[in-house]
Amino acid sequence: MSTRGYASKKLLTGLIGAPIAHSASPAMHERAAEALGLRGHYQLIEIAGADAAGLVTLLEGVRRLGFAGVNVTYPYKEAVVPLLDALAPGAAAMGAVNTVVVGNGRLTGHNTDTTGFARAVAPLLAPAGNAVAVIGAGGVGKAIAFALAGLNVPDIRIFDSEPARAATLVSLLARQGGARGAARVAARVAASVEDALDGATGLVNGTPVGMLPNRAMPVPAALLHEKLWVADAVYSPLITPLLVAAEAKGAKIMTGRELAIYQAADAFELFTGLAPSTEVMGKAFDEVMAARSSAYHAA
Repeated sequence: MSTRGYASKKLLTGLIGAPIAHSASPAMHERAAEALGLRGHYQLIEIAGADAAGLVTLLEGVRRLGFAGVNVTYPYKEAVVPLLDALAPGAAAMGAVNTVVVGNGRLTGHNTDTTGFARAVAPLLAPAGNAVAVIGAGGVGKAIAFALAGLNVPDIRIFDSEPARAATLVSLLARQGGARGAARVAARVAASVEDALDGATGLVNGTPVGMLPNRAMPVPAALLHEKLWVADAVYSPLITPLLVAAEAKGAKIMTGRELAIYQAADAFELFTGLAPSTEVMGKAFDEVMAARSSAYHAA
């Protein structure tokens, strides 16, 4: 698709969630737009504690104020689902949205956390024999689990502090596997973190635990070991307490960097129809993280 038609007007996108002051999304999206000859502005819309009526008001503003679309993050990835006009198949299957596209006055929900995480984690997966523990069954955890299922991970263990949420996710994964004619997804609810990690080859944190200013860990360090790969969806800080502990045990780690970049790139393409440079987005992400690290250590 040509950039003609975009170059003469501002490309308005944004992010709804709380807290989001730390987000690297504005830098990534605006730099990607600039590289394509567009005038892009990415607006942070930080609203804490919004109920359904409040979200409807926000989304109506997105619809009417010239946005090409918005990203949605914690804690609204599931809450916005029933408020949209349509859902892409993947988002509908998991009941979580991180990208809302405006088109012809309609709001359509997508989930690029799933496609982004699939791109990021693929190099860590062995051809067979993977057993992956997913901590968290909320919006991010759902996307991660669906990405792993799409990559044919044969054994997915879901742990959530609310067992009913984990059970719902397992049910959704099984339904999705049947709908696409694939073998039934071997996902199960883990009774505890210890149960989830028993014999696992991989671990993914899909919760906000470890995001600044929080310095907690979603998994006890004693359960980590050198034969495990460990990924964290949190990227503020880039090296979370979980990843510090995992690396100390000799485990291979994956920061939230690749997920952040790939989900943003996929969202940008949905907003514009144009494929952005992940190299440009990655450089913007790294600059934001370097500046934040300098400010943190100077404080």
